[in-house]
Amino acid sequence: MKTISLLLSLLLIALALKPFPVAAEAAPDPVLDTEGKKLQSEVDYYILSVIRRRGGGGLTLASTGNKTCPLDVVQEQNEVSNGLTLMFSPVNPKKGVIRVSTDHNIEFSAATICVQSTVWKLEYDESSGQWFFTTGWVEGNLGRGTLSNQFKIEKYEDDNNLVFCPTVCDFCKPVCGDIGIYIQDGYRHLALSDVPFQGYVSRRLEDLLMTTSILASSLL
Repeated sequence: MKTISLLLSLLLIALALKPFPVAAEAAPDPVLDTEGKKLQSEVDYYILSVIRRRGGGGLTLASTGNKTCPLDVVQEQNEVSNGLTLMFSPVNPKKGVIRVSTDHNIEFSAATICVQSTVWKLEYDESSGQWFFTTGWVEGNLGRGTLSNQFKIEKYEDDNNLVFCPTVCDFCKPVCGDIGIYIQDGYRHLALSDVPFQGYVSRRLEDLLMTTSILASSLL
């Protein structure tokens, strides 16, 4: 009898120490382009405003203020201008899909006169007291030392919204906010804003030509 009791006790202890399987946390939803396809890393895309009339065009680079380089991230003034293509790179380079609420780099697919890269980064402008988005950071190595170049795409109503709020560093306290438009000296700067920039992502030139044609017709 003592032997049976001892065996039962050992069995209960073994069961208590054995970890139970935990369900894997579901991956965030993928970001979808205008075709309903998942956004892929290292693929060229356009980001365009969903706002018609006075909403501006696509995103591009510009030399603003008194500096020549690095170039700042701005929005085209003309609604029918698609801007430059850009690429997204996730925190984990092995993951080829861009998902909502996850950190990634954004880089323009363009050659410039500046020696700096076209990877986006956040920079504070003391003269205006505003956080602007410029370029010149190094792609990859997402972590504590590279918080200024980590971005997210969040769902905002039925569209996408760019957000700056890095989460790859658990104990860091970075500035966070939606990315919107701040007009200064005639440029539509991308900056931290209370009014988010609502955009859609497309990689097909045909989609853009169709959108441009519809928009031009609506303005007649």
